[in-house]
Amino acid sequence: MIIIGLTGSIGMGKSTTAKMFAEAGIPVNDADAVVHDLYRGEAAGPVEHAFPGTVKEGVVDRQELSRRLAGDPAALRRLESIVHPLVRKREAEFLARHRALNSDMVLLDIPLLFEAGGEARVDVIVVVTCDPQIQRERVLARPSMTEEKLDMILSRQMPDAEKRKRADFLVDTGHGMEAARARVEEIIAALRSGTRSGKDHA
Repeated sequence: MIIIGLTGSIGMGKSTTAKMFAEAGIPVNDADAVVHDLYRGEAAGPVEHAFPGTVKEGVVDRQELSRRLAGDPAALRRLESIVHPLVRKREAEFLARHRALNSDMVLLDIPLLFEAGGEARVDVIVVVTCDPQIQRERVLARPSMTEEKLDMILSRQMPDAEKRKRADFLVDTGHGMEAARARVEEIIAALRSGTRSGKDHA
């Protein structure tokens, strides 16, 4: 079973690209969706214990938690020590399930794949990218997003140029969604035919 790691900086179109893989029949494990689910379930108790007042009616209040973490790297590390093992456990269950089903490939959608050292857990890395100007326009169009907030988020992420260098395949969403969809289908076909890298065709 080929494990594809999908990543990309904010505003690159990673979530949309993950949906394209899912629509093409590739099982997807979305790390962000897993965190949302954990915040409504087994992570709520430990998070409330570490950060009292951040859980409302049994669900982690992400805005309140973000406010509590702002500018406090130690608090962020404490949160990660609670959440990351639970996310990894869900990921392992997902992989075991699809091995048992004899799936030929699966996709792990991991926003901070490189930053969290996730390369060792995947066979192939697909990086979603686009022109920096398009990226900024997309992100700044989001509600309550500011230039300062965007710059802070980008400062925590590996630069796009570095991610591109480390990728096996690139999906450029700056040429429109149909071009991106065609690229996704190309990558799936390449992997099924035994090709493990294809940056030249990005």
